[in-house]
Amino acid sequence: MTQVWSGDHVWGVTPVQVGPCTITQIRLKEKDGYSALQLAYGVRKEKNINKPQLGHYKKTGVKPTFVKEFRVDDTSSFKEGDVISAGTFSAGDIVSVTATSKGRGFQGVVKRHHFAGGRKTHGNKDQERMPGSIGPKGPAHVFKGTRMGGRMGGERVTVSNLEIISVDEENNVIFLKGAVPGAINTFVMVKGKGDLQVNLAPKVVEPVAEVVEEVKEEEKKEDVKEVAKEETAKDDSAKEEAAVVTEKPVEKAE
Repeated sequence: MTQVWSGDHVWGVTPVQVGPCTITQIRLKEKDGYSALQLAYGVRKEKNINKPQLGHYKKTGVKPTFVKEFRVDDTSSFKEGDVISAGTFSAGDIVSVTATSKGRGFQGVVKRHHFAGGRKTHGNKDQERMPGSIGPKGPAHVFKGTRMGGRMGGERVTVSNLEIISVDEENNVIFLKGAVPGAINTFVMVKGKGDLQVNLAPKVVEPVAEVVEEVKEEEKKEDVKEVAKEETAKDDSAKEEAAVVTEKPVEKAE
């Protein structure tokens, strides 16, 4: 995670690269039974892709590392080869992120299920993080789904209502307020509401400061030229006056 400042206010954000994603297949309700877009992300070496997959990606010319389908209501405005970038998002949008959470290994009930644990005094010994009773005496077996110690993490997790603080269209990065599931470089699925825009060109911001500096340099050069012209004109006028004084006849005394 990192920070994004706006005046005196700061947000803890998670940068997520959301593109470019290429549409490699369109699922139709008449043919496939549902409407969806198959998106491909990343670049992979051709030798690591089997021939059926290469044939599938031949039309769009991509060699992705990650492919996922997203359900949509209408696919009529899309075609294979369209590219989705960060420009489809804007600051203030609310999205949900789905990913595989970090694997924590075997954990007890306190960390895994947030149990309070046992009391630390009054005859208790080595019982501070124990689960306690796991069922009644009557059925004489443990019910399915009883919360106990076990392997934690590595599961599909969805975090909703994440706000987009800012969007970097040039690098296809969005900054989400808060944390998202998964470790660094984990593939995530970002879903939002609204119209999905494709084939958006990144906005190019002109370097205003450099232009201003160039204008100032040109103004300085023009000022120097004007000063040089004024000095040249003064020198020329001084030479003309000297020539007039030299050509004036000298009067002889009688």
